[in-house]
Amino acid sequence: MDAQEFRQFGKAAVDYIADYIETIRDRPVLPSVEPGYLGDLLPKDPPKTGESWQEVLQDVDRIIMPGLTHWHSPKFHAYYPTANSFPAVVGEMLSAGFGCVGLSWVSSPAYTELEVVMMNWLGKLLNLPEDFLNCSEGPGGGIIQGSASEVTFIGLLAAKEKKVKDLLAIDPELKEADIKGKLVAYTSDQSNSSVEKSGLLGSMPMRLLPADENGKLTGSILLQAIREDKAKGLIPCYVVACLGTTPTCAFDDLTELGPICNKEEIWLHVDAAYAGTAFACPEYRYLMEGVEFADSFNFNAHKWMLVNFDCSAMWVKNAKYLVEAFNVQRIYLKDNHKGLAPEYRHWQISLGRRFRALKLWFVLKIYGVDGIQKHVRHQIGLAKYFEELVEQDSRFEVCTSSMGLVTFRLKGDDRLTETLLAKVDQRKNIFVIAGHFNKKFVIRFAICSRLTEKCDVDYSWKELQTQADEIVAPKLELNTEMIIKKGLAAIKLSDAATETLRTERSK
Repeated sequence: MDAQEFRQFGKAAVDYIADYIETIRDRPVLPSVEPGYLGDLLPKDPPKTGESWQEVLQDVDRIIMPGLTHWHSPKFHAYYPTANSFPAVVGEMLSAGFGCVGLSWVSSPAYTELEVVMMNWLGKLLNLPEDFLNCSEGPGGGIIQGSASEVTFIGLLAAKEKKVKDLLAIDPELKEADIKGKLVAYTSDQSNSSVEKSGLLGSMPMRLLPADENGKLTGSILLQAIREDKAKGLIPCYVVACLGTTPTCAFDDLTELGPICNKEEIWLHVDAAYAGTAFACPEYRYLMEGVEFADSFNFNAHKWMLVNFDCSAMWVKNAKYLVEAFNVQRIYLKDNHKGLAPEYRHWQISLGRRFRALKLWFVLKIYGVDGIQKHVRHQIGLAKYFEELVEQDSRFEVCTSSMGLVTFRLKGDDRLTETLLAKVDQRKNIFVIAGHFNKKFVIRFAICSRLTEKCDVDYSWKELQTQADEIVAPKLELNTEMIIKKGLAAIKLSDAATETLRTERSK
């Protein structure tokens, strides 16, 4: 393919994407394919000769599109948002077009330089403590990773190496293997599954501590677990606090957890994957009070901040602990700029890096702070509107409502709500998923697509109500005042009829 053909193909692809977004509201949110469907549509062997780009684009429409779950459909209310915007798409295109690999500063200086500035912009947008920023005078800084799962694992590995070195410095007679075998980590039982997985990958037991009735991890529960483990000879090492838990978007109290971790010399990582974007709005920053106690902080710009996947922002208060955990030098990676710019390869697992900062830059420049705040407030407003709709139907109950997520259920036995979800799933008109809250089966309804409007929420609620009608009959809401008025009118009508009858009889 030459440059001219690329121009044609690229323009056609942009038109295809734009048409897709413009028509996504009219597409079924869930596909109707079965596992293995694609194998029957493609040849068993690769083509011997190349095909035209027109044929390839036709195959996308014929083969790929029927198998997509449309995450950006206004009828998609499952999981959490995965962000999408045209500026971010263009940023991805340019990054792919440049085709560089940012494995060091000299390998592509713009990769590192723009990321440093963007992490400062983001940190200031969220009002993070200056200790976390690249522009601070201290050893802290920020980096763009792939996902919150990756960040949690990186934090655990850094905490592990730090704890081992700290204990060996106190008692050189200790053995590294013995220390590592006693390390333990903690998080809420409401945290994301990736947090537990990080413990498996990092060979550090991750204790899932019970959250309170509001879905939060409390300081008293954490302290009790720490004391129990220390009594067993174990070594508390790592705590993951959640600002926006996966089931209900609950917020752990950092003002309780932070001082405990600092006193016990435990690495505190804050996972704000979804809800962190809300801190761009000053009215929600109270939810991260105590963040100054944290050693690391993460949120996913690719969830709610209009930046396409993947773009997970991570800040650390002291980057040296990452470097000490991941630094492997080779002569072919040396350059003359040591200490003048961060070498991000020492802050992550992989060596190579993509130009993620470019799409982030495009979004921040084109939307601006005002645009991001407007987007967040609009989606929270839609969630509040859905909450009001649920509350108006006496068959339902709202269980939780936080940010852009509402959980609800049919009153009564769990089987009613399970049946409702099964019927909705079968119809595929909207996409919602299950959860648990206080041991009850609930349905999670998240505002996900940036295209969602009030009419889309109305559509989804009508779908839920329609299916609920087949399970639980609508209850007639009796208006007492109206009953009284109708009763009085009936009495007056009866009196008038009686008087008329008496008149007729007298005649």
